[in-house]
Amino acid sequence: MSRIGKKPVELPSGVTASVSGQTIEIKGPKDSQSFTATDDVTLTVEDNVVKVEPRGKSKRARQQWGMSRTVIANMVTGCTQGFKKELEINGVGYRAQMQGNTLKLSLGLSHDVNFEVPAGITVTAPKPTQIIVEGTDSQLVGQVAANIREWRKPEPYKGKGIKYKDEYIFRKEGKKK
Repeated sequence: MSRIGKKPVELPSGVTASVSGQTIEIKGPKDSQSFTATDDVTLTVEDNVVKVEPRGKSKRARQQWGMSRTVIANMVTGCTQGFKKELEINGVGYRAQMQGNTLKLSLGLSHDVNFEVPAGITVTAPKPTQIIVEGTDSQLVGQVAANIREWRKPEPYKGKGIKYKDEYIFRKEGKKK
């Protein structure tokens, strides 16, 4: 039994769900999203609750059961509240600023990095050392934040680089004489 899969996904007020075959469409105040589940699970909507059930006892059916339920729960959260990742920039001269739909990063490289923000994502830089990535798709928000962080990962000696706000950088001691 999947502990995650057997929990029903409750739909808050203002959110509607419709199932046609293996595709579920969630409509909310912020966005509408759809997800196509595999043939290993059955999707049902009744009384503002979405239920996901496996279609057998195979390992794949049990894997898809929990995963499908989590994706649907993330879609409901995205359509109502949205998702947000905060990044911090540490380092002398390291900074970020928005120019239209492009995030301009100065990260100690020989050139500035111009990061094009994909559609459906909002990136803001309220301070030169802070970046906020927001959107309704959990996977896309996390991927964009990871792509930005990839340009200069935090290093363990001085902690310079781009890190998540709640990330802890394990520091190492430098060379001894």
